Amino acid sequence: MHTNYKIEIMTQAEVQIAIDWMREEGWNPGLKDAECFFTADRHGFFAGKLDEELIAVASAVIYDEKFAFCGCYIVKPEYRNQGFGIQLTQARLNYVADRITGIDGVLDMVNKYAEIGYQPVHSNIRYALHQMQTCSYNKNIVPITAALLAEILKYDSRYFPASRPEFLTCWTQQPNGKALAYVENGNIVGYGVIRPCYSGYKIGPLFAESAIIADSLFLHLIADIKSFPILLDIPAPNLAATKLVEKYGMKKVFETIRMYRNGNPNLDLEQIFGITTFELG
Repeated sequence: MHTNYKIEIMTQAEVQIAIDWMREEGWNPGLKDAECFFTADRHGFFAGKLDEELIAVASAVIYDEKFAFCGCYIVKPEYRNQGFGIQLTQARLNYVADRITGIDGVLDMVNKYAEIGYQPVHSNIRYALHQMQTCSYNKNIVPITAALLAEILKYDSRYFPASRPEFLTCWTQQPNGKALAYVENGNIVGYGVIRPCYSGYKIGPLFAESAIIADSLFLHLIADIKSFPILLDIPAPNLAATKLVEKYGMKKVFETIRMYRNGNPNLDLEQIFGITTFELG
């Protein structure tokens, strides 16, 4: 164990460095991810420093007293397989304590995550769209404004295990993105967000009470978007979501395994057509 290796809480500027590393690793983060991620938990981003040099990053975002989510895990290539990542992981597990904690593990890391208590639940699959689609106007779909945000927060809690007001406030107001709600008889029955990334755009979340609602939200989110690819991460058990991506000729490009430790939040995957992010759940 290196005595000059320290684990510290990251500043927002350091979170941006982590985002830059994600970009270099090919994760294609959003342009405003550092800002929005940091609002979710200002103490939930961990820096591993060797002789004051940042060599490893990871997040452990606590949403409330019952739920947390880990992600953003990168060790610089020249420092891998030397124990630095394990120490960082232990620090964030100490931080989340006995909360139900999620993670989206890459396939070759699933066994290692299982060794520290994570149990696989289902696959999340990333699909890419590379061509424009036509969209018919739907009067039920409206922008998510500040006035509508309180209702969105209530609706979001049906599909996410904890309230996340600061994060969603930032997430739904990103420059050059879109945040749309499907309102029927005065009630929200679906919503989605699309955000600009270093390459193209990502949709997430996309929550809807039917495949028809999800389809309409999807088309309105991508309308007028001319930068590709457009990426959508779906939970594999949602067969209606699989039919949606196949309908528009989207291609599978990546897969993770959603895992939980200390329990399972038992989300209604049939109405989750797109998860928010691999990094924050």
